[in-house]
Amino acid sequence: MKVILAMPRGFCAGVIRAIEIVELALERYGAPVYVRHEIVHNRHVVESLEAKGARFVENLDDIPPGAITIFSAHGVAQVVEDEARGRGLPVLDATCPLVAKVHNQGRRYAAQGRVVILIGHAGHPEVVGTMGRMSGEVHLVQTVADVAALPLALDTPLAYVTQTTLSIDDTRAIIVALERRFSNVTGPDTRDICYATQNRQWAVRELAKSADVILVVGSSNSSNSNRLREIGEECGIPSYLIADESKLDREWIRNARSVGLTAGASAPEVLIERVIDRLAEWRDIDVSTLAGREERIQFRLPAELVEG
Repeated sequence: MKVILAMPRGFCAGVIRAIEIVELALERYGAPVYVRHEIVHNRHVVESLEAKGARFVENLDDIPPGAITIFSAHGVAQVVEDEARGRGLPVLDATCPLVAKVHNQGRRYAAQGRVVILIGHAGHPEVVGTMGRMSGEVHLVQTVADVAALPLALDTPLAYVTQTTLSIDDTRAIIVALERRFSNVTGPDTRDICYATQNRQWAVRELAKSADVILVVGSSNSSNSNRLREIGEECGIPSYLIADESKLDREWIRNARSVGLTAGASAPEVLIERVIDRLAEWRDIDVSTLAGREERIQFRLPAELVEG
């Protein structure tokens, strides 16, 4: 059986930066350090960092006075940042720079007097944080139907921003609906869409051309991992989201001649390797990597953690 690895897959630059911030903080300041929310949406990563001394909490109230505090890659609302400052907590911000860019775009649009439309998933930590960064009027839309239901005059000056784990393809129909209904709409250039989301979704579509089954390694609460599985299904290929090799079902691959394998942006490569090992226990396999887009982007670490 052929096992075809997507390229790119797994960790993106924002996730690598966030994990490195926690690890460097532990090295520099010692355990424990406190992280508000899961640093990224992957239990393997979280448990690995917990074993090194990281403590994950949902509320700042759970952080002792003076303890090193890290904001997750998803970003936080302004009120959370203000609360941390008010308590005098030493903060390291692991917010993905591309998420921070969305925050800045939204604030600029609001300062121009525009009503901001955020395209994203209700309740997702990134969406909660982004909405909490806007000082003016902001509406969350998840579907084209939500656009039709917006309680706004047709000539209202609007601007849209998007959750970073959505791709151009995910948002295109909603943006078109906004531009059809309203007469004064602006938004960021499509080049500002998260490169990692776009690249991983493109790679799944490429996998679907040659795979009988697609396996996506990622957590069930990972937005981008769920979307990769959905894209595989949309391409007509049976696709499954698994946290690790223990969630594999042998029946899925019983008659497969080729299996496509990828991972969400917060899933480490070691989980891919463990899935391959499990497949090798069941079948004779030939592993290859699909030609794809090489990612060389690196994000700068906070100045507090940089040597010198």
